[in-house]
Amino acid sequence: MLLIGCINKDPEKVNLNQLTRVDVQVVKTDESYGETVTITDKKTVDNLKKVFKKVKWEPNIEPKIVRKEDVKATLFFEYDQNMPERLFEYEIWFNQDNNTAMIISNNEKEGFGTLDKNNAKKLKNILLK
Repeated sequence: MLLIGCINKDPEKVNLNQLTRVDVQVVKTDESYGETVTITDKKTVDNLKKVFKKVKWEPNIEPKIVRKEDVKATLFFEYDQNMPERLFEYEIWFNQDNNTAMIISNNEKEGFGTLDKNNAKKLKNILLK
């Protein structure tokens, strides 16, 4: 007999409440990545949670983007103290034409996302300090 209990039925679903830190790499003019900056202070992480909750995700869209992203952010989530952190990568473009942001997540449940002007500005201010 096989006994199964308490299995997370949706292990790839991002729970922003579990966000513990963010690694940020800004793309330089030569399209290489700059040094990794780690964000761990609670206030900034909480502000990032609020902004990421505003992303409008469209998981089945594959956008055609002609330039390299502006920022690569790796978000670290702690779901269980006895398990390693889960991490997801986000490529972020800040649109200068309309001041919005586009985001591509390596999590297939999220995929392609957009942020409005106000939240894109907040994200930019946090990640590009």
